Amino acid sequence: MSLSTPKPPSTHWRLRLHEIIFEADTPAGKAFDIILIGSILVSVIIVMLESIGRVRAVYGDELHLAELFFTVLFTVEYLLRLISVKRPLRYAGSFFGIVDILAILPTYLSLFVPGTQYLFTIRILRLLRIFRILKLSAYLSEATILTSALRASRRKISVFILTVLSLVVVLGSLMYIIEGEENGFDSIPTSIYWAIVTLTTVGYGDLSPQTPLGKALASLVMIMGYGIIAVPTGIVTVELSQAALKLKQAVSSQSCPSCGAEGHDFDAVFCKYCGTHL
Repeated sequence: MSLSTPKPPSTHWRLRLHEIIFEADTPAGKAFDIILIGSILVSVIIVMLESIGRVRAVYGDELHLAELFFTVLFTVEYLLRLISVKRPLRYAGSFFGIVDILAILPTYLSLFVPGTQYLFTIRILRLLRIFRILKLSAYLSEATILTSALRASRRKISVFILTVLSLVVVLGSLMYIIEGEENGFDSIPTSIYWAIVTLTTVGYGDLSPQTPLGKALASLVMIMGYGIIAVPTGIVTVELSQAALKLKQAVSSQSCPSCGAEGHDFDAVFCKYCGTHL
């Protein structure tokens, strides 16, 4: 009869810490994430209030102290996340790892560069963890499909953007020749700016053609704009359909104890990113 080797105490407390911080399947893990999300919301509201002059004049010191408190809290939480995983550098380079460090950097940067503390609103991105807390695994699957579709369509979108850029250069140059400086098109870059604004159907109205030929060209650009807007939508829609066919199996909310990666299948035994046993 073989006896299983007991886990070292250091491994045991690290696994327990990982379970609380990264998992939402236990009462402790769920409570931790709910408190974390509440803290994120409050800290973002504090930053917004601090940007209001009247509020800052009356409660500036209190808001500053509250912001320092949340920065220390999130710093400790970030360090605990690094400690709880076996590969801290891999987690630090992940999407959530980068968001976590960006959530605390503005306070320290504001000591040297005043005004950077308002970048704290990036903490709102950390609310993406709510999908795991509420066990909305279907949304994790949909997020995977969307990411795959955007990744698959990046080359087509790049070619499309290059084509549009070439088009606005040509149209802007033509408008510069037709209208000239006397009608406000005093340079080719200015005319290209007009072409971008018109082709995207934004239409600020700060520049407008005055000659009949210029108005005819502007009408053509406006009509082309409606067709061009539909192109990237169609590209992404096709890739979404293909990605949905490839990924029919839902994903779990389990997080890898080594690299902190998420989005594993329900029947996954090993992490698909680093190979660690789940």
